[in-house]
Amino acid sequence: MNFFDIKNVLFTVLGYEMSYLEFFAALAGLIAVWLSAQTNIWSWPIGIINVVLAFFLFYQVQLYPDMFLQVFFLITNIIGWWRWANPRPGEENKRNELRASFMGWQRFSKLTAIGVVGTYLLGTFAENLHELLPSLFAIPSAYPYADSFVTVMSIVTTFYMIEKKIESWIIWIIVDALATYLYFSKGIKLYALEYLVFCIIASYGLWNWIREKNTPRVAPAQ
Repeated sequence: MNFFDIKNVLFTVLGYEMSYLEFFAALAGLIAVWLSAQTNIWSWPIGIINVVLAFFLFYQVQLYPDMFLQVFFLITNIIGWWRWANPRPGEENKRNELRASFMGWQRFSKLTAIGVVGTYLLGTFAENLHELLPSLFAIPSAYPYADSFVTVMSIVTTFYMIEKKIESWIIWIIVDALATYLYFSKGIKLYALEYLVFCIIASYGLWNWIREKNTPRVAPAQ
């Protein structure tokens, strides 16, 4: 059995054939995001498992920008793991890990502008990928611009996740909602359901990170 082949079915539910690859990729992703919302540093190593599995999944459903995104996520999961574990003086929380903070509306506006430009450039590339590299990408990219928006904003926002910026959760809510539609349309329904759950977790993460920011670094004396 080829574990990484999306045609290898783990179980069938309501007529939907769930592959080993999709199931375990989704499970690892769900655990990683929940741990991140909890400000738990173990979200990063679990995330590494998720991105490796997702790489093979997205290639087989022709979501090529999402596939390339997993390579970036692999690198940033390693960086994020180190960054959260090694805060600079004054940045630490009560666990001596990086503390959540705001980036400010000016940086948030720049992030949005970068996302719009990046979506157009990557979307144009993805739209023509099957013509540029037909031996690797025989089937045209599905939803090139919407998929590129998910990819670009995920890249930009991940850098702010590494720095534990609270506004990153606002972007994740938008990205996760769009990704829910994309994955459902491409027939990977567990991933679609997972990203719908991610919308809820991202909302919780936004609230929880604000709470951490407002929590004193040192508990008051009794």
